[in-house]
Amino acid sequence: MKKGILSLALTAVFGLTATANPIDGEKKEIKTSESTVTWKAYKVTGSHTGTIALKSGALEFDGDKLTGGEFVVDMTTINTTDLEGEYKQKLDGHLNSDDFFSTASNPTSKLVFTNVKSTGKNAYEVTGDLTIKGITKPITFDVSIYGSKATATLKVDRTNYDVKYGSGSFFDNLGDKTIYDEFDLVVDLQM
Repeated sequence: MKKGILSLALTAVFGLTATANPIDGEKKEIKTSESTVTWKAYKVTGSHTGTIALKSGALEFDGDKLTGGEFVVDMTTINTTDLEGEYKQKLDGHLNSDDFFSTASNPTSKLVFTNVKSTGKNAYEVTGDLTIKGITKPITFDVSIYGSKATATLKVDRTNYDVKYGSGSFFDNLGDKTIYDEFDLVVDLQM
């Protein structure tokens, strides 16, 4: 009887210890100054490209397997790279305005991974919560990791985040002034 109680007590102690202290994964901070986020937006008459700076970010791993991530983007750094001078200043100002990203009242955007699924060697399908202008919506995209580098391409529907300016989905008779709802983000991360 005493042996049975001792075994039960040891099982309970070691069982609780095992569940109370799960193996923690490794969190790798992103080198924001060496990482890039490039955007490309499309309109009927062409496209525009630019960059935006990461404020902070980290990827989480269990061994060499990606398990999570969280990133904050500094929206006030929206920068058009395909224009110069007055046209660049006008577009940058417009993208910062309430017509687009309202960066004065929403200076950051955030992405938090909610599910990571391995799809092959160094490849993952990630679902995350993307917050722009205080609105959070799920987004799914692919991530590739090679050593200390990670890359991803995201297709974002801006109208999900109340960015409707020039959208043919909300306004009629825009003609060649129509701006397509989706834009691309190409992300190159250094850890």
